[in-house]
Amino acid sequence: MRDGLRRQLSMVAAGAALGLGAAAREVQARDREADLRGAVALVTGGSRGLGLALSWELAREGCRLAICARDESELQAARADLEQSGTEVLAVPCDVADPTQVAAMVEAVTRHYGRIDILINNAGIMVVAPVETVTRVDFERVMDINFWGVLNPTLEVLPGMRARGAGRIVNITSIGGKISVPHLLPYSCAKFAAVGLSEGLRTELADTGISVTTVVPGLMRTGSHLNAEFGGQQEAEYRWFALGASAPYPVAVGADRAARLIVRAVKRGQAECTYPLSAVIAARLSGLLPGATTNALAVIDRFLPQPPGQVAGTRPGAAVEADIEGPVLRAATILGRSAAEKYKQIPRSR
Repeated sequence: MRDGLRRQLSMVAAGAALGLGAAAREVQARDREADLRGAVALVTGGSRGLGLALSWELAREGCRLAICARDESELQAARADLEQSGTEVLAVPCDVADPTQVAAMVEAVTRHYGRIDILINNAGIMVVAPVETVTRVDFERVMDINFWGVLNPTLEVLPGMRARGAGRIVNITSIGGKISVPHLLPYSCAKFAAVGLSEGLRTELADTGISVTTVVPGLMRTGSHLNAEFGGQQEAEYRWFALGASAPYPVAVGADRAARLIVRAVKRGQAECTYPLSAVIAARLSGLLPGATTNALAVIDRFLPQPPGQVAGTRPGAAVEADIEGPVLRAATILGRSAAEKYKQIPRSR
């Protein structure tokens, strides 16, 4: 009895020590957080979705903002929305896959503000389809935005950051950059490349005063399912993807919560910011048991829509939804629809 009691007390004491240690580390991390007031933050893909949520959060921190995206009307709408809170915002149309446009955009931001303190590489696209229906062009399009669209702005801001000996680069990757998810192969390839770039940059820039943070989100509710592209059995692919993108917390993280986590990581100069807990666990298990992870994903793949007999290209989620929308689907994706409306993901044509 006494031995059992001693073991229980020891376990309680060990748990309490671990909890106190974690609390102490959190207090220290908070004490080291940078004050972002007055900092110039450039957010790519800042007109909608997570990019817009990040822009709102950075504005609350007192940053001066620059946002870029390909659609000028969406950019101006986002700029007007952000300026309502009194935030200074520069909106510059730019395709981040085009190095010439990126150079001009970074020059315009630098000319306007004098410098760029924070770069958040957020712009991205997604193609959801089995590999049998995906073309080389699909891979190239996704790689252009999701990898080259990270590298291009990074290369442009680095000289200024190096000259000042300070700066923060934040790369929004994905759990798909740690684990290759079925029916998302072009996306995963590009995100794996982005993770490698981000981690390597942090290593090489460690002594320069420039911090690099790799953000690895799992499922998020940003309304992005309406703008993702779907191939193969498009309606079936859209259903499973939209349901995941509309799941409640903690399965999927809301964009506001995600933005807070990311900005906190920026202030602390963290190496990595992975969320939610399910993504953390999945990434760790994949690293420890890669064979078991791929076997499990192979089982999941059997339940996903099989490729049709004829390749028919891809369509945006909003167009696919218009063909299949009904009360059941609308009820099941209500959280995703709410997120799409909040973060300006509803296509203007609808």
